[in-house]
Amino acid sequence: MSEPAVTEPAVVAFASRWARAVTGSSYVPMELPETEAYLTALAGQLLAAWRTEPFDAAAGFQVGAAMVDRHFTNPDTISKTLAMVSEALNPAQLIDPAAVTRIGALQGALAAGYATRLQERTLAEQDAIRIAATTARSEAEMAARASDARFRAVFAGAAIGIGLGDTNGNILDANPALIKMLGYSVPEMRVRNVGDFMHPDDALKVWALYEELIRGERESFQTAKQFLRSDGRGVWTHLTVSLIRDTDGAPEYQIAVVEDVTDLHRLQSQLQYQAHHDELTGLANRALFQRQLDQLITDPGKSGRIGVCLMDLDGFKAINDSVGHAIGDQVLVEIASRLDGALSHEGHLVARLGGDEFVILIENTTGAQDVISVAERALEAVERPITIASRAYSVTASAGLVERAATAADTADLIRAADITLYWAKADGKGRWALFDPERSDREVAQYTLARMLPAALANDEFRLHYQPLVNLADGLPSGVEALLRWEHPRFGHLLPGRFIGAAEETGIIVPLGRWVLETACQQGAKWALRFADPLRISVNIAIRQLADRQLIDGIKQMLDENGLAPQQLQLELTERAVIGTDSEPLAVLRQLAHLGVRIAIDDFGTGYSNMTYLRRLPVCELKLAGSFISEASPNGERRSVDAEIVGSLVSLAHTLGMTVTAEEVETEEQADALRELGCDTGQGNYFGASAPAEEVQRLMDKHLPHVADL
Repeated sequence: MSEPAVTEPAVVAFASRWARAVTGSSYVPMELPETEAYLTALAGQLLAAWRTEPFDAAAGFQVGAAMVDRHFTNPDTISKTLAMVSEALNPAQLIDPAAVTRIGALQGALAAGYATRLQERTLAEQDAIRIAATTARSEAEMAARASDARFRAVFAGAAIGIGLGDTNGNILDANPALIKMLGYSVPEMRVRNVGDFMHPDDALKVWALYEELIRGERESFQTAKQFLRSDGRGVWTHLTVSLIRDTDGAPEYQIAVVEDVTDLHRLQSQLQYQAHHDELTGLANRALFQRQLDQLITDPGKSGRIGVCLMDLDGFKAINDSVGHAIGDQVLVEIASRLDGALSHEGHLVARLGGDEFVILIENTTGAQDVISVAERALEAVERPITIASRAYSVTASAGLVERAATAADTADLIRAADITLYWAKADGKGRWALFDPERSDREVAQYTLARMLPAALANDEFRLHYQPLVNLADGLPSGVEALLRWEHPRFGHLLPGRFIGAAEETGIIVPLGRWVLETACQQGAKWALRFADPLRISVNIAIRQLADRQLIDGIKQMLDENGLAPQQLQLELTERAVIGTDSEPLAVLRQLAHLGVRIAIDDFGTGYSNMTYLRRLPVCELKLAGSFISEASPNGERRSVDAEIVGSLVSLAHTLGMTVTAEEVETEEQADALRELGCDTGQGNYFGASAPAEEVQRLMDKHLPHVADL
């Protein structure tokens, strides 16, 4: 997560924007400079909490409480404050999951602190009125109503509802505020019992507290309670009920102080909703999804198995870029509505994590098929065209699926697995789902581990070159070698390129590694040039990414000059998939290398496009036929004869285009004879010699090639 620098200017700037946003929204006796000064301290607390590791949202609670202490109590003030927190902590509005989670936690804590302190202040005011009323009533009884006027003044003039009842719960009196609050007249109140006002949703503990009170086991109790008005509407209140005893200490009356906190309750509900729901779509947000997932994992009794479907829209950025974010937002709202309508009624939590990323939490799964079924319905809902302002927009989505036992799940690991699987779905062609596969994940983790080790391996000289002979089929003599990279890993042992070349290309280490291969191969070629009378061709594999290295051409010139090799002795092999469709810049590099005299070969020809027409435009000297062709090229049997005809046609076409042909993976004498008859120029494979260190290959060539010393 990217964190803002908590500097004094950042704090002051945040506080200044905050003060301007909230000034005038609450009745606070402070001018703008004084407001800025006060909010600077609070802004510093929030920014410090944002940066501190481990993260703790408690500062948000303290800030919310401090705002109420300074009378920032208007609902508009807290709404603007929550918006300012998001703007200050994530000014670029980046879709960073860690940042979004922290901001949500700070906003939620701030709202909780604000609401809690507002409630505490209300209860304190309520207590003051209750004490005054109770004292007045007690004094009236004890002094034979000598102070009845005082009690009546408090009773009738209080802005908070006050009711008086006997120990049986019969209502004896109610003040004007309570009458207005509940919508009944005084005569109507006096024929009612306290039990008539119990709401169906009241917890049993409210009745228990009330019974303890009238038995004289407690002096008072406080609770949040909803009453029903005469018109059926609910009223949320803070209720304080106190016991009044007679001169002998026996329970005689009960007095209730009732404050209407419906607006505060509504504000709390609104803040709670905002803290856990996405502002644009109304779906659950990352914080609510994370909370519910945590609950399922920490209390697996609620859900034996769980599933997660992580979705990301394909190509959504193109909509934003082409028609604007306003249309893009409408598309997101429509997709959210479809997902909610298709899945929420089944009890699945549908959430928007940010941007164009959605997630579905599936409880009580019985296996992977449950999650697959949800994903297919979700993808189907998304892919239907969306019409906005008479224009249709087509959107698809990719989904990563994970299903496992709740007891075995860790929230971070679960989300990471879903994210990895979503990447698989995107890589496999988009518009589809992929199910998490632990074995595939382990392979990719292993590859990632190797990728991290590559730079150190190159620095520590852990790489080696093996060589495999290239044999002229016409006379059976070696005409060159192919240099093959090997990694002698100190822990994993002898590693072939298939284990690490992909990672090397992705990380970019292929450029210095490829340079090392070229240098080492040229040095070995120079040694053999001094030993053997006939020049040997050194063939080296090269990755398309190496062609972007601006030092490649000059580097190859220098290697050839330093080792006394002719350019024609170096052959660079690229795979057919890498070359076909290559853009102009790599092709220009290939042409410069060919102009220099270096040979260019297409490796594994026949495994990709096999586009001979396209090859005419490339500076290619040689085709290396893939082993799959060679294994079936022997002339025995109907199928084998067909493959032989194909090889023969390819050889003929290559020769017409001025190219030589090397057959790879020649394993038998029969194959070698067939390839020779078909006109193939060179053979390579275990029949002629397996790949081996230079010393072993040299012993093989010593048997067939004349030495310089013998001439």
